[in-house]
Amino acid sequence: MIKPTEKIWHNGKFIPWDEAKIHVLSHVVSYGSGLFEGIRCYHTPQGPAIFRLKEHMQRLMNSAQIYRMEMPYKREELMNVATELVRVNKMDACYVKPIVIRGYGEVGVNPFPCPVEVFMACWDWGKYLGADALEQGVDVCVSSWARMAGNTLPAMAKAAANYMNSQLIRMEAITNGYVEGIALDVNGCVSEGSGENIFVLYDGTLLTPPLVNSVLPGITRSAVITLCHDLGIPCQEQMIPREMLYIADEVFLVGTATEISPIRSIDRYKIGKGVRGPVAKKLQEEFFALAEGKKPDRHGWLTYVNVPVNAVAR
Repeated sequence: MIKPTEKIWHNGKFIPWDEAKIHVLSHVVSYGSGLFEGIRCYHTPQGPAIFRLKEHMQRLMNSAQIYRMEMPYKREELMNVATELVRVNKMDACYVKPIVIRGYGEVGVNPFPCPVEVFMACWDWGKYLGADALEQGVDVCVSSWARMAGNTLPAMAKAAANYMNSQLIRMEAITNGYVEGIALDVNGCVSEGSGENIFVLYDGTLLTPPLVNSVLPGITRSAVITLCHDLGIPCQEQMIPREMLYIADEVFLVGTATEISPIRSIDRYKIGKGVRGPVAKKLQEEFFALAEGKKPDRHGWLTYVNVPVNAVAR
């Protein structure tokens, strides 16, 4: 269960947690017209720091553009809200969630008459796939549910409606005794997890599906690709057939919530040695060293909560 914090930001004002409500006939309830982001704020020696805040807010703006939602705030304004939200709630480390919805107005499929509302909340959130997932790995399956075709719902938008598909994938996996499910695209190639991107180590090269495989352009995904270049790990975007999952040396999921979580089995096939592999471990160590401020922020990924955004924005 979510542990409430004191304040949530709504349309320019901080309001009490329990007052952050919408009408049951808001457009988003019936038609799924909502967008969101999930952003990690890490504890560092320099105080709380939000990981890749600019990139997250830019993706939110991109999602709004795709769905023709007129955003009432600029990217930099939302970045400032995020840092202020963490300060107001006196959080040292937390999960920050901006939400953009079409609210109460006309009740019909046409969303244009409905107002665009923006919320932002934060709370403490632990390890998404379990406390041991980062070291021990998790057991997953290939889902019977496919990711949507590119001409049905836009996978590049982080939209609430897309996550009905994700729910089917996750519920099926849990019901069948797995922690997570991996979805294929409409052509049978590997796409992603219910809420994570995927990397596959095969024949010495780390592979990840390209965006054309109905893949969300993950912020952690791009960070891992950058870290591979930094560490000299061969990495490339490539279409991945399902059967490659079963003969891979390593497979791991990445995302804001999951961070970098190894997979130890897929459909009861043991992956590698059935434990976290050396590439995943190396990337984890570098990722957390940067995210937690233990190494210099060479890529400008951290926005320190105690420093105004406009003083550090790039």
